[in-house]
Amino acid sequence: MRKLSYTLLLALAFTACKKEVENKDLGEVEVIEKAPPVLEEYGFVLNDFEVIRDTIRSGDIFGKILDTQGISPGKVYEITEKVRETLDPTRLIVGKPYTVLRSRDSARTAQFFIYENDRIEYTVVSIGDNIAAYKGSKPISIKKKMISGVIVSNLSEAMQNQGLSVLLSHELSSIYQWSIDFWKLQKGDQFKMVYNEKYINDTIYAGIENIEGAVFVHQNRPYYAFSYMVDTESGKSDYYDEEARPLQSFFLKAPLNFSRISSRYSGNRFHPVQKRWKAHRGTDYAAPHGTPIWSTANGTVIASGYTGGNGNYVKVKHNDTYTTQYLHMSKRNVRAGQRVKQGDIIGFVGSTGLATGPHVCYRFWVRGKQVDPFRQNLPAAEPIAEKLKNDYFVAIEPVRTALDEIQFKEI
Repeated sequence: MRKLSYTLLLALAFTACKKEVENKDLGEVEVIEKAPPVLEEYGFVLNDFEVIRDTIRSGDIFGKILDTQGISPGKVYEITEKVRETLDPTRLIVGKPYTVLRSRDSARTAQFFIYENDRIEYTVVSIGDNIAAYKGSKPISIKKKMISGVIVSNLSEAMQNQGLSVLLSHELSSIYQWSIDFWKLQKGDQFKMVYNEKYINDTIYAGIENIEGAVFVHQNRPYYAFSYMVDTESGKSDYYDEEARPLQSFFLKAPLNFSRISSRYSGNRFHPVQKRWKAHRGTDYAAPHGTPIWSTANGTVIASGYTGGNGNYVKVKHNDTYTTQYLHMSKRNVRAGQRVKQGDIIGFVGSTGLATGPHVCYRFWVRGKQVDPFRQNLPAAEPIAEKLKNDYFVAIEPVRTALDEIQFKEI
């Protein structure tokens, strides 16, 4: 009995000591609150603001958005007038994201309006006491990729089979559009390339930066293409083959990505609007309304206007020999006297003037006479200057070595 009591006393003492230690330990525990992570975007520390994110919806206007943030009509007018050259408030596009940063004090005053022009570029409008606007871009990293593929039916499918972007297919076909007819690819044709992808904040895919080099084997013949900067001041690059010959022609084959050719150049065609037979001195490319139209070669815009027959049109003089014209645009994107480069967007597909549906009528002059561009023996692009050729061969050597080390895929 005495032994049992002693044991019980020991147990009680141990328990008491244990509780005392536990209480003592609890008293010595230092509670540390973790600070929230610092969030940075658009050049701001977002933790310093109340952040409101939304998307431009149908019917949204700049003034209406600012009104919901407590900005008075008079202040909205002042902001609009001061920032119009940087951000045109009348051209906010449905579907584009925007962010409003408000102060964290009790007033919760709107300080900044940020509009995302695209996935990378954005415009910041300071709507506080100091009204101003400026453009910015998200941090971009470039990652080099090397791939190869083989044609089973077409190029797009070959890209998709490897989980690659359709944009890469477009880029590759654009490079070789004067060397290879992509409607006549053969099963077993092969390609490989070295290219660069863009990533936002090192993680979010943002498209193709450029293709450094490629080789396309078509009908058992290899076609090499290497990107080379021919003008360091403007940053202009073109593609050349392994012998430094240009891959690009002086003229693009078409002024847009078109659905179909709806009407060709003809000396006698029944006009769908005027309901009579007459010459058709152009090539009609059908495409969805708003499709970008680009200049088929470098030149100067000599006319940008509107007539009842042509609708919105642009005319470009390329040199003393060649002139092109683009009709029925929904909207013109250049003015008379402006210099344009091959591929620059000069307008958008529409159906203005005498047109029954959205298309562009592409007209072509040689020494002042309208002709069918498909029947012309058009000149090639300018070759690399002789003084740059040695530098070209040195510059492409590592890219060619990388290409040669990539194994071709087989069917």
